[in-house]
Amino acid sequence: MKSSKDLIKVAQIGKGVGLKGELKLHIKSDFPMQFKKNNTFYLSKDKPLKIENFNAKRALVKFEGYDTPEEASALTNRFLYTTYEDTLKNCPLEKDEYFWFDLMGAKVTEGETLLGEVENIERFEPNDFLVVKTDDKLLLEGYPKTFLIPYIERYIVDFDKDKRVIHSKDALDILKNS
Repeated sequence: MKSSKDLIKVAQIGKGVGLKGELKLHIKSDFPMQFKKNNTFYLSKDKPLKIENFNAKRALVKFEGYDTPEEASALTNRFLYTTYEDTLKNCPLEKDEYFWFDLMGAKVTEGETLLGEVENIERFEPNDFLVVKTDDKLLLEGYPKTFLIPYIERYIVDFDKDKRVIHSKDALDILKNS
């Protein structure tokens, strides 16, 4: 499990709006419900920001202690982070849903064959794609260093979160044709 010292990027702070220190918030998360009054986010590990007010319809945020446009402008273009613990607490998942950080580093198998390890996740609407670093044995056979697997039922059988293994089907065909 990740520690609270590891942070997850969830938004970028935009330009100031109005005269009371409000800022446009560009949300980079699937969980906009986490942005609410009194929740704390971070600019870095040691720079907390507490939300004083959040307007979800306009994606405007006001942080405690930033009461003027001049004070708030110091935050423009900065990234906003949260902790893994706060994500687990504030972002409920449905059955068989996982956070990206759960999938990162997971092994990808098809049958008995290890295809590789999830190196990154990319979103190409409407789907997420696993960026898989190909296993060394398959590299020796001439396959590419990385390949993409759409994270959809057609290719993903299941994910064993405890063992950190994604069981796939037909992903080997994607690798062969990459």
